[in-house]
Amino acid sequence: MRTLGLGLLAAMTMAGSAVAATSTADLTAPIHTFLDAFDKGDIKTAASTHLPDAVIIDEVPPYIWRGPTAFADWAKDLTANDAKLGITEEKVILGNVVRTEHDGSHAYVVMAVVYAFKDHGAPMHEPARMTYTLRKQAGEWKISGWAWTGPKPSKGEAPAPKS
Repeated sequence: MRTLGLGLLAAMTMAGSAVAATSTADLTAPIHTFLDAFDKGDIKTAASTHLPDAVIIDEVPPYIWRGPTAFADWAKDLTANDAKLGITEEKVILGNVVRTEHDGSHAYVVMAVVYAFKDHGAPMHEPARMTYTLRKQAGEWKISGWAWTGPKPSKGEAPAPKS
């Protein structure tokens, strides 16, 4: 019985070490890669940060995408919506990490962001939050879902994101 107890204690310690070894930088790395690639128009790299079963919730119709074509469908719908509305020069500016939770194989990350763009040439911005879920596969964190939450855009240049 004592051996079983020591074995359980050792297993719990090792599991705790795996969770503790995950830093905020580890969790946000795929998020930075996604948004840096998105801002450059590199859809292939942006898509590679997502799992095939990703779920995306955004303020663009039809507002939710899921499954193996979720990212490609979202990108197509976003591009069409932007063209229809006269939106150009889109960029998401990452701010501070507001919250992280993880258990070693799944994570939840909330980040402050600002969406900057031009509406028929006029500068606009929208401070918001992006909430991400991530899953670790083959030792790498990938985005399993995200949701955009923000107010209506405002006129003017984008301020720095607030926490």
